[in-house]
Amino acid sequence: MKKRRRVVRKRQRPSGGINSFKMPGLKLPDIRFRMPEFNFGEFVRLHKSICIIAAFFLIVCVLALGGCLYIYNNYTIKQVYVDGNTHYTDQEIMDMVMTDSLSRNSIYLSFLYRNKEITGIPFVEKMNVEVLSPDTVRINVYEKAVAGYVKYLDRFIYFDREGMVVETSEEASDDVPLVLGLDFDYVILHEKLPVGDETVFAEILDITQLLAKYDLDADKIFFDSEYNIYLYFDGVEVNLGTNENIDEKVIQLQYILPELQGKSGILKMSEYNSGTQNITFEEKK
Repeated sequence: MKKRRRVVRKRQRPSGGINSFKMPGLKLPDIRFRMPEFNFGEFVRLHKSICIIAAFFLIVCVLALGGCLYIYNNYTIKQVYVDGNTHYTDQEIMDMVMTDSLSRNSIYLSFLYRNKEITGIPFVEKMNVEVLSPDTVRINVYEKAVAGYVKYLDRFIYFDREGMVVETSEEASDDVPLVLGLDFDYVILHEKLPVGDETVFAEILDITQLLAKYDLDADKIFFDSEYNIYLYFDGVEVNLGTNENIDEKVIQLQYILPELQGKSGILKMSEYNSGTQNITFEEKK
């Protein structure tokens, strides 16, 4: 019995690459590589918008820079007026407000001091700066309404018409008189002086305003235990009595004091009224 010879045939690789190789029931995807399409119109439109925006911002920056240069060159302060100050000189107020190079610009200074409340400066409540012309400004000073001051523990205590302590200082003022005779045990800043009769503060302010109105410069005001009023002008003591007819008494006082220049004594006006006009002067020898 003859044996059958096995014939082994070599498989031939299909030609034509990977797509020529097919298996029954298997479909290979069609792989294609495409370059993105270039849309010239969309490119121009997008870059045109960017250019317009950039040009707009460039114009704004140029205008802003030009405006700043114009303001810097034309609004430099050359002349300053100061109004409302009594406790400080014009130069002192200018030194308080114009502290650096920027504050030499009138527009900047007017914005910086627009009804600005002031802290750390005695007697000044607020200030504002008014532009009169590009190179001229006026500094308006609003001082605290001081009625008078008292001395307490080697300091001078300033108070308003309600008796509120508005300031303490180591220096006495020449603009308001020293008040004597008020009885109090302590002082707290921004609180009322603890005296027996608080109406005395409004009375003090009325007196100081009357004295200022008629150009009378009293050294001090004294209240006795009955709140009778005494004014002191150099060597002359003026006894005004109560605040009744106080306006008429001060009006007469402006005519009497010049005649007493250089004299020392007591001027008694406590009994003065429009009917009797009782005034006497006792000179001290």
